[in-house]
Amino acid sequence: MAAPATHEYFMARAIQLAERGIYSTHPNPRVGCVLVKKDRIIAQGWHKKAGAAHAEIDALNALATGDGARGATAYITLEPCNHFGQTPPCCEQLIAAGVTRVVAAMKDPNPLVSGTGFKRLADAGVEVVSGVLEQEARTLNPGFIKRMESGLPYVRSKLAMSVDGRTAMASGESQWITGPAARKDVQRYRARSSAIITGSGTVLHDNPSLNVRDESLVADSPIGAPPAPVLRVILASKFDIDPQSRMFSLPGDIIIAGTRDNENRRRLDAAGASTLIAGQPGQAVDLLALLKRLADRGCNEVLVEAGATLSGAFLQAGLVDELVIYMAPKLLGHTARPLFKLPGIEKMADRVNLSITGTRVVGEDLRINAIVCSP
Repeated sequence: MAAPATHEYFMARAIQLAERGIYSTHPNPRVGCVLVKKDRIIAQGWHKKAGAAHAEIDALNALATGDGARGATAYITLEPCNHFGQTPPCCEQLIAAGVTRVVAAMKDPNPLVSGTGFKRLADAGVEVVSGVLEQEARTLNPGFIKRMESGLPYVRSKLAMSVDGRTAMASGESQWITGPAARKDVQRYRARSSAIITGSGTVLHDNPSLNVRDESLVADSPIGAPPAPVLRVILASKFDIDPQSRMFSLPGDIIIAGTRDNENRRRLDAAGASTLIAGQPGQAVDLLALLKRLADRGCNEVLVEAGATLSGAFLQAGLVDELVIYMAPKLLGHTARPLFKLPGIEKMADRVNLSITGTRVVGEDLRINAIVCSP
């Protein structure tokens, strides 16, 4: 006889469902829900996109009969909400449906919820269990969690380099260090991000699109639609960006952050960009202030795709949560441009320590995921 299914078994399924919203839910979290009776799944759901039904309601709506949830256990990757947002409180609908137990992976870090959902359920006589596969559930929403807990988005810095740690030739030529498979893999990081940040130098030298253009993501999307255009953010202290750059002709919003209110800024506003002042005139853009502005806009995960100077500035400011490095089996030589510019590192004690969390061969290249260790 097969062993009875466990809390972990059903929560793992809820996490699988939540992952379907990886490209479509921001600024909301990715959430999955499974309704269970007598060790059998009777309905399941997930949050498809902001404004759509939350995972719990999606699962309730999937039931064959209106009273099918009576006496059921709901397995949910995040504490049910207990407030009115774009949709009614999920707690009330679970209670009304007759659910007798809620098993959640984690408490919602949103201050509007943060334990009040559990309390409302318990006050209504619903058994509450929390902490089942919590770490796995947290990996679903690193950006949402960080934004709720610290007021900042989760920052990934994506770079491509040769085996000898070079990102471009001395002239700036860089296309292409990595192969097609790695470039396709980057599309998935772009699609899950709320914003992509780059610098004026990258726009000048590479004229990038910084959009999501992998058509396979449409086929992979459970909602049958491509990921929404990603917000593109350009750092240019003097607003010296050509409004004829490629990205201005593509769908999606563009923000240009600078430090000088000048004629260049007004020209970019007229071209359809949104401009903002982040920092003091004559200085570089204040990266922390910029990230706070993006978090206020609802950005959960941010992808930095920039050159050695800006990527190094984010790293030295302690604002990078994760590095995504694609290493190509090539040598570019000692005169080529480095991965980061990190002034002030002159001895081993000054080094930046990383913890590698994963490696994967992507086509002919190697992808390295690493987090920055605390000093």
